Amino acid sequence: MNSEIITRITLKDAIRRKGEGKTNWERLRRKEAAGIEPEKDPDEGEFDWSQAQVTMPRPKRPISVRLDADVIEFFKSQGRGYQTRINAVLRSYMKAHRP
Repeated sequence: MNSEIITRITLKDAIRRKGEGKTNWERLRRKEAAGIEPEKDPDEGEFDWSQAQVTMPRPKRPISVRLDADVIEFFKSQGRGYQTRINAVLRSYMKAHRP
């Protein structure tokens, strides 16, 4: 990968570029300073990390495929990661039609 195309920014700049998040960090800092533990989300279950396994993603294989312009624009209009979304749609189709 060409190092000239890599851009490094701070987390604060990344958040600013994306827009303000919904987390009230100042309130959380005050609670942390007061020794108050954050409330647990009732929808968030406990996870047994002792059984967790790291799975490395399989490398993708570059191909050339011709797609209709409106299909490409639809996926691109949803933001970054459009190729990943196209891959997910194709994988879903594959799983649904696998014998």
